[in-house]
Amino acid sequence: MTIELRHLRYFVAVAEELHFGRAAARLNISQPPLSQQIQQLEQETGARLLARTNRSVSLTPAGTQFLADSRQILSQVDAATTRAARLHQGETGELRIGFTSSAPFISAVSDSLSTFRQRYPDVHIQTLEINTRAQIGPLSEGALDLGLMRNTRLPDSLAWQLILREPLLAMIHRDHPLAALPTVSLHQLASEPFVFFDPHVGTGLYDDILGLLHRYGISPYITQEVGEAMTIIGLVAAGLGVSILPASFKRVQLAEMRWVPITEPDAISEMWLVWPKHRERSAATQRFMSLVTGAALSLNPAAAGGEKRAANHKPG
Repeated sequence: MTIELRHLRYFVAVAEELHFGRAAARLNISQPPLSQQIQQLEQETGARLLARTNRSVSLTPAGTQFLADSRQILSQVDAATTRAARLHQGETGELRIGFTSSAPFISAVSDSLSTFRQRYPDVHIQTLEINTRAQIGPLSEGALDLGLMRNTRLPDSLAWQLILREPLLAMIHRDHPLAALPTVSLHQLASEPFVFFDPHVGTGLYDDILGLLHRYGISPYITQEVGEAMTIIGLVAAGLGVSILPASFKRVQLAEMRWVPITEPDAISEMWLVWPKHRERSAATQRFMSLVTGAALSLNPAAAGGEKRAANHKPG
């Protein structure tokens, strides 16, 4: 026979009650099986744990030590059970999220992160700001659980869900004549010096916006190439040119710059939630996915597209 957890629980009950009858009632078993189990435990340990008389039960020195050890073992088992259950339910663990620089400006994303932190404070959220194309490798390899990125070409190993479809806005210095207009067309921007992303940075907005301009036969006159959207905003505010960014960046308001709507109806950009298609998702990952997709749906009904798979294409 080997010692099982039930033997320890039986012994702790007897040791605490110092009475086999009361211990049996506490354990909801009859007294003879309890006495038999304690005898088997003593045989297995090779030590007399309880001193019994017709009138009393007391702990031997070996029993006193075994009681302390048994309590510790049972406490560790209970703690391990609780930890496993909480991890299974998504209440603990780790959540690794990659996101583009524009993602925190989207209320569905920022609100979901805030709600998740409040509901599941014991889940460690590891965030990594990383451009759209640079997220694809870590997601495919399992180094990231989720990615928040602009629409781009994805391998068949990844699935995606639309989070936001938002307009692209022109960014114009306040003193420029175009800044006074209610809307501007892409052709009105075509002859202006353009501040834009460096093509080697890997942002999805580079292909997104250049693709839009090329559809209208426009090759922008790019005079400044930078790595971050916030740098673009700063350079436009400094009067070094015009640019185009998604409306979520409109939260950044500088006195020197104006955000102007673009007249072309297809001047839009999408934010996607992306995950590895063939890897098991943790409960914490699924809880965050439910939060962000639910928030996106409430703010943007067009996001109710369900799970999608993008294999070397972008939606129209």
